[in-house]
Amino acid sequence: MRTRPRSLVWSNPVSWWWAMLTLVSGVNVVAWVLMYRQLHDAGSTGRVPGMEIMLLLSAAYVFGCAFRSLLPRADVQRICLFDTWLSSVAVGRSVATVAEVCFAAQWTMILLQLGTMTGAETTVNAAWLIVPLILIAECFSWYAVVTTNYFFNAIENSIWAVAFFIAGIGLCRLMPEFDGAIRAVLAISVVGIVIYLAFLMTVDVPMYLKRRQADMALGNRLLRPLEGLRDVSTRWIVTHDLSEWKEEIAWMSLYFSAAVWASLALCVFYAVEGRIVG
Repeated sequence: MRTRPRSLVWSNPVSWWWAMLTLVSGVNVVAWVLMYRQLHDAGSTGRVPGMEIMLLLSAAYVFGCAFRSLLPRADVQRICLFDTWLSSVAVGRSVATVAEVCFAAQWTMILLQLGTMTGAETTVNAAWLIVPLILIAECFSWYAVVTTNYFFNAIENSIWAVAFFIAGIGLCRLMPEFDGAIRAVLAISVVGIVIYLAFLMTVDVPMYLKRRQADMALGNRLLRPLEGLRDVSTRWIVTHDLSEWKEEIAWMSLYFSAAVWASLALCVFYAVEGRIVG
């Protein structure tokens, strides 16, 4: 089921938001290409073991987020900006799943490298927990979008909070082991994680819980899993109405900008760490 779309017009604030997302994503893709040219030799020559894997993981996240910026959609609502099968939840959620697991794997590689180098067992243990937790979160995400039950989105994002709380513990354990610039980077990372956790707990998770309560009050029917699997593949609703997008704008804007910059920064930091280890 699809609506007949009207073209995006520049008088609509949604158009400006979409243009901003597209511009930022284009810059991020260029930044990744330039970074790859600078760093891939370190991996291919063996100076920084794992560098090529780190760059590929980042590519999945950067290009995945660029795709999702170009064709924004809100999964449970089935809304999108453009009438194309690429806007379906089945496609977008699949891209998001791969990208997010790769982003989690970047954090695992960073923590493993630093934890092993310093002998920080707490950090190594934290590293091994991140990807399994995110895989579990992705399962809840898929169940949420298939059944249209926002409660499972709240669980998903709560698990992300747990995963990054654990990552923050791992980083804090490392801070006494370093001085100077590396300690400063670790401290900045911890502050970034604290801000992210605050956003999840005060904005994101409450938003999904409020939506679930609203659905219950209205008596909206949830989809059965098999019914939902068909729905995510065949139904997308084109809308350019700001009221339908306003709650998505904040988290999408941060996600497709700051989170992507974090992925790029992880590659650079990994390369610097690798030279220290070497």
